[in-house]
Amino acid sequence: MATDCEAWLNANPIELDDLSDSFLSGGDDNGTVTSTKNLHNEVNGNLISSNSSINEARLKAKAKRRLRKNSSRDSGRGDSFSDNGDPAWGPSAPPTSPKSKLLDRKSRLGRGRGLPKKGGAGGKGVWGPPGEVYDLEEVDVKDPNYDEAQENCVYETVVPPLDEGDFERTVTPIVQEYFEHGDTNEVAELLGGLNLGSLRSGVPMLAVALALEAKVSHRELTSRLLADLCGPVLSHSDVERAFDKLLRELPDLVLDTPAAPQLVGQFIARAVRDQILSKGYIEGYKGKVDCQHARAALDRAAVLLKMSKVGLRIDNLWGTGGGQRPVTQLIKEMNLLLKEYLLSGDNGEAERCLRELEVPHFHHEFVYEAIVMVLESKGEKTFKMVMNLLKFLWVSSVITVDQMKRGYERVYMDIAEINIDVPRAYFILEQFVDKSFSEGLIGEKLRDLCPWVERDLSAREMVDA
Repeated sequence: MATDCEAWLNANPIELDDLSDSFLSGGDDNGTVTSTKNLHNEVNGNLISSNSSINEARLKAKAKRRLRKNSSRDSGRGDSFSDNGDPAWGPSAPPTSPKSKLLDRKSRLGRGRGLPKKGGAGGKGVWGPPGEVYDLEEVDVKDPNYDEAQENCVYETVVPPLDEGDFERTVTPIVQEYFEHGDTNEVAELLGGLNLGSLRSGVPMLAVALALEAKVSHRELTSRLLADLCGPVLSHSDVERAFDKLLRELPDLVLDTPAAPQLVGQFIARAVRDQILSKGYIEGYKGKVDCQHARAALDRAAVLLKMSKVGLRIDNLWGTGGGQRPVTQLIKEMNLLLKEYLLSGDNGEAERCLRELEVPHFHHEFVYEAIVMVLESKGEKTFKMVMNLLKFLWVSSVITVDQMKRGYERVYMDIAEINIDVPRAYFILEQFVDKSFSEGLIGEKLRDLCPWVERDLSAREMVDA
């Protein structure tokens, strides 16, 4: 509509007198009123009256003023108009778009060079313009809050001391994680960052109490931990107070671990051997112990220390747990386990000994040695006992499917060399594999992989066939 108004006004100019608010205007000084002349304009060949033309002209002039006001207001946003008055929008969003106003960082007054506000240093979470480096702020001497004593102050991190309630919750995860990685330096660093205070003696006691319910390898790690912590973190008096408290609390520890007196005695003997306990520690309790459990622990430690003088290595008291043992030592212990089982026939004891080795990834060696022992035996007793043992370990899930299969496959690979020393090895292996398949130890596919050799049948074998 504004465009039509502008075009019509350009084609039909109107004098300013015709745009007055009244049809009457002041004439001369006498106050005589003269009537304005009647105007007759022609639009598109039609004659219109002066009264209607004035009203239309007033409305069109008002529209034109509004158009100019809007155009000057929108000039700061880069809007432009074509010659006919149509807005010519650029690639940017319309000026009425709230998104355009929200993301627009230019001045809304149409002034400036279009740069971001505050040189890019404004906005939430911004500390100055990019690349600005803050130096140390110098103290203003004229500051009313200035204190001369603050210039020589040294600020240090203060760690509050642990109380008894937080001690166990904080130290227990550290010891349990140490049982997994075995790094004593990391434990010393973590404990050094805590303000243990008078609770330092609780660290050895808590470590030993956790090791009593853990594996043999964890007890060895605990003995190493106590020896490495004594000095950097703990003192000799802290270790002595810890074992004193362990001896007093043995009646409660026996409820959860029946073998606690013997185990604590071994810890004491190992501590004396590692020189974190004095040699007179045990002698100081002679005639002063009323608890039978504490007396048993001290007697156990004294016996071990006497045996060390005749060749017992107390530093290897707990042994080397799990995969840290040499392969030759593991094979030797598995052979001893099988020989003891053939003498006793106790499946439960054999299972316990195999678990204590803590090498579930090496159980295929146990299967291999058991089958080889059957091939080298001369009677059926070994055949039946080994079959019963493997079935018992299979049912109790001590030996997994993968370890059982791998043990049989290793025998298949070495049967040619075994046959050199045992001529009937192929025949015995075939019988053992068939029996294992009937007992459910192996599958049909593994049974079919069993090697065999062609041999000449004797007359009796032909009759039996």
